[in-house]
Amino acid sequence: MAKKNPEIYGLLGFPVKHSFSPAMDAAAFKKLAINAEYRLFEINPQGLEDFLLKPEKEFKDTKGNIFRAGDIIGFNITIPHKVRAKEILKKYVNAKNENPFYSELSGAINTVKRENGNLAYTNTDAPGFLMSLKEELQFNPSGCCALVIGCGGAGRAVIAALSEQSLEVDKIFIYDKSKEALDAARKHFSAYFASYPYLEKKLEFIPEGQISDTIKQSNLLVNASPVGMKEGNTSVVNKNAFHKDLYVYDVVYNRQTRLVEDAKSSGLKACCGLGMLLYQGVYAFEFWVKKSAPVEEMKNALKKELKKIC
Repeated sequence: MAKKNPEIYGLLGFPVKHSFSPAMDAAAFKKLAINAEYRLFEINPQGLEDFLLKPEKEFKDTKGNIFRAGDIIGFNITIPHKVRAKEILKKYVNAKNENPFYSELSGAINTVKRENGNLAYTNTDAPGFLMSLKEELQFNPSGCCALVIGCGGAGRAVIAALSEQSLEVDKIFIYDKSKEALDAARKHFSAYFASYPYLEKKLEFIPEGQISDTIKQSNLLVNASPVGMKEGNTSVVNKNAFHKDLYVYDVVYNRQTRLVEDAKSSGLKACCGLGMLLYQGVYAFEFWVKKSAPVEEMKNALKKELKKIC
């Protein structure tokens, strides 16, 4: 009896070769004895719409293998496509939004599946962040004030996560060094004030000059900017603004950033974004295969990948 070809899953981004996701998902497929492979697809912005809307179109993975877009039954989406992918699917396709609050409020998606000829999509970054916050920092956001630095796809997912009304977060301060990015985020979130009136008082966009004072008012500091990804990067904030009741979360996952080092040396609870990467992957995997993900195996696979570069 001929062996069945494996199901194909993957990651869309530009670039993608640095991703830890193949190792994480390969470990999950192996543990659950699922005949599947996870491939990397480096898709430039001009090719994204074809990938999503033309199932007959062929694309190469990073190893040169050719696949029809329609044969890739589940895929993650990363930089720089998260926002644009949502716009395309919402506008052009009768696709199903599996988590309207996180997907709509963040304005971004990171997980898609093909099902009976249709597409379904969701945002697992937001719940992945919340699970990591709980598991790694043992932080309860109820009643807290948070400062989120960075308004890109990761930042918007964090803001959307903390905006869930049941969490009862008191205030979310938002900053980005790019005035254009900050203004764009302000415009984006304000469009939802009519649907979610409580957001207007919860969200506050601040200028750079208010960062230190805002940290002093906050219980949680989240760096959702790229600062820290490269060796030698300075911290995104001055550690003199830290206080003993502050928790620090950095979404950068490929190294311990200067921000996390400064926080830990100051006696604060702090962590990098490896847990967010793990849990967004866990929720994406479960979205695709409708089975509980083997979390420990996925976590160990990520740790092995991290050791290769650290």
